[in-house]
Amino acid sequence: MIVGRLWEMDEVLLTPPDAAEVRFVARGVVSAVGGVEGLTPLQQLLIPALFLSMTGHPVELAEVSPIGAAEFAAGMARRNLIFRERVLQIALLAALVVRPLPEQVADRLREFADALGVDDEMITVARLYAEGAVDLAAVDFSRNGYLGSVDALRLGALHTEGLDSSWSAVTDDPALAGRWAELWDLPVGTLGRGVADFYRDRGFVTPGLPGSAPPLLAQHDWVHVLAGYGTTLENEIEVFAFMARANDDPRAFSLLAMVISLFETGYLRAGAGLFEADEGHLRTRGMAQRLGDAMRRGALTRGSHDFLDLDWFALADRPITVVRTEIGLVPKADAAIAAGSAGPWQPGGITPYQLNSSKTAAESAGRPYIPWQPDPTRD
Repeated sequence: MIVGRLWEMDEVLLTPPDAAEVRFVARGVVSAVGGVEGLTPLQQLLIPALFLSMTGHPVELAEVSPIGAAEFAAGMARRNLIFRERVLQIALLAALVVRPLPEQVADRLREFADALGVDDEMITVARLYAEGAVDLAAVDFSRNGYLGSVDALRLGALHTEGLDSSWSAVTDDPALAGRWAELWDLPVGTLGRGVADFYRDRGFVTPGLPGSAPPLLAQHDWVHVLAGYGTTLENEIEVFAFMARANDDPRAFSLLAMVISLFETGYLRAGAGLFEADEGHLRTRGMAQRLGDAMRRGALTRGSHDFLDLDWFALADRPITVVRTEIGLVPKADAAIAAGSAGPWQPGGITPYQLNSSKTAAESAGRPYIPWQPDPTRD
């Protein structure tokens, strides 16, 4: 491939993109994902929000002119593979929010990916969505190299001996349940105690007990507490966007693709062993900014973080402020907060159903009910 040879020959450009290059990248993304009638209203909100959050440079869609795949790839010739992969993922994200996804858009995504010398399993998923083969797409998600494996490293992080699949529940494991129960003995202010309170306040059942979520899904509950995101479905989009972008493994993008397919388009009927489809949440006011900011915060963390394969219990007794500092967690942008991004103990960061579940769980266990109280200092 000619462009591929250019990548090998030219000096790699590693500096952040300037305003001119951001506008150029936006041309490629818009050209890859626009339908016959142009961008959808959601795409018109999402694409500028993503570019502004991730680069700091605004993009005016009215000034974006079409570009072909070959010309775009030539303009990306000095950028390395990971940069080109991230560009393609922005295009994929902008495409996966559309239902029905036009077949010509799926074809164009493949054309741009090939020109860029990039492969991503979500391109195949996009093609299946465009063909209406949503059940096959769901199988692709379950077999995804990032989400589908059950290896010794993952089992060790989850502190369980065996899983039928990554997203299997573990409902009769006294040792695992006991490990989670020990979080209550930790001082207030530690990460582990925050997670224990997070579960109690919502009536969630910890792994190892009947009715609990899969241990792998429970991993992301620590991220809710660490990164300061509540538990509405809009918050779930933020959490998975944060996790996907904090991981240098590009396959982690499938996490974000999964929740968009659950909570925006409904392409997936179920996912992650517990979630069920509930459409339209990315169209909620301000969610484009919140999604972009969550990706920004993930990208700015220090190092690469696979939060689903992390042994969180090794960090449980540490002050949450220390853990945040160690990974370089930056605050939410003012625009995201103004758009409604709330933490676990902030108004808007918990649902009425979860509040009622907490009361019911306390009554069933015969323990005093401690109502959830707003406490922004915890977020």
